[in-house]
Amino acid sequence: MKLLFALVFIFSIFILGSWNVSASSDFNVLDYGAIGNGKVDDSQAFLKAWKDVCGAMDGIPTLHVPIGKTFMLNPLKFEGPCKSKQVNFELKGTIIAPSKSAWPNVSKETWIQFFDINGLTLNGTGQFDGQGSFWWEDCHSNCQTPTALSFHNCNGLQLKKTKHINSGKNHISIEASNDAIISDIHIIAPEDSLNTCGINISKSNNILIQNSVMETGDDCITLYNGSSNINIVGVTCGPGHGISIGSLGGDREYNIVENIYVSNCLLKGTQNGLRIKTLEGGCGYVRNITFEKITLMGTQNPIIVDQDYLTFAYSRKAKAMNLKVKDVTFRDIHGTSTSQNAIVLNCCQARCSNIVMENVSIMPSTPGKEVQAFCQNVNGREESTVPNVPCLSKSN
Repeated sequence: MKLLFALVFIFSIFILGSWNVSASSDFNVLDYGAIGNGKVDDSQAFLKAWKDVCGAMDGIPTLHVPIGKTFMLNPLKFEGPCKSKQVNFELKGTIIAPSKSAWPNVSKETWIQFFDINGLTLNGTGQFDGQGSFWWEDCHSNCQTPTALSFHNCNGLQLKKTKHINSGKNHISIEASNDAIISDIHIIAPEDSLNTCGINISKSNNILIQNSVMETGDDCITLYNGSSNINIVGVTCGPGHGISIGSLGGDREYNIVENIYVSNCLLKGTQNGLRIKTLEGGCGYVRNITFEKITLMGTQNPIIVDQDYLTFAYSRKAKAMNLKVKDVTFRDIHGTSTSQNAIVLNCCQARCSNIVMENVSIMPSTPGKEVQAFCQNVNGREESTVPNVPCLSKSN
């Protein structure tokens, strides 16, 4: 009888203990066997923890990455859909990628993927370290290097307060993800690091990027095909290649980018400032774009719209397909240029239409130098713009 009671008691403790674990909304990777010494591969511990997070329904399930630890993760995928409408990934420690020589025999396209997860919040004061120097030293433009973080079909994403350093390639890629907020993040890579864009967006709608600092070796933010209703507010960019739309229209593709609003941003020491770039032979459109209240400090090419079609069209003596650029406004933009051509509007024969410049003042960064604007095949108007843009009509 005593033995039966003891067995019932032990079984009851086991059942209750199991119920408490499954009902909890907090999941610490250390409880799943993660070591956090920066050397041992902690990937499986993270995936086991994520499985429980994604399967939990009580509260807001949260995966905890604790402060004071460094977790080395091989390429992996955090995958949904999850049972809860909201899930948290709380990063307080450091997550590092393997070195190039230790990279497993899998695709080098992406390091960490978040896939099919709605209502994901990734926040905390920790950081992702892509250990990109191992790649930059050996790779050239034709070498495949990994994007650090990729979010695919993650609607309602919130990315807050995290730090992202030294990705092998792009730091953050957002694709097919709607209604996202990215705020108060810091991205850092050396100025001479190859292709280390800050944030790339494609096929996504209703994205807000705000109050963030991006120091990269390539574009701070790039908007690709299918980007619409994007707001970029209060971003500091530099070094880097500025804030760009495109390239678009490669391989004769149909591409669209529309309803983009960039405001209250500082670009300092960047190779480019505000850029729209399309490739020859593509079709589609870039439209309803506003750059407003922008400060430029020692920017090499402050304003660029480059369609790059003319050589293509003339060399083939045929009418090329044209990706339209229209309804683009540059307003309240001030600062300095390190190059002579402060404004370049290089449009194809089909013309860029309704390009508007209001209260734009770009001066030479070196006293005694001059700046100018170059333009061709442009319709639009200017008001209180320095340097004068000869293709644009003057507002009364």
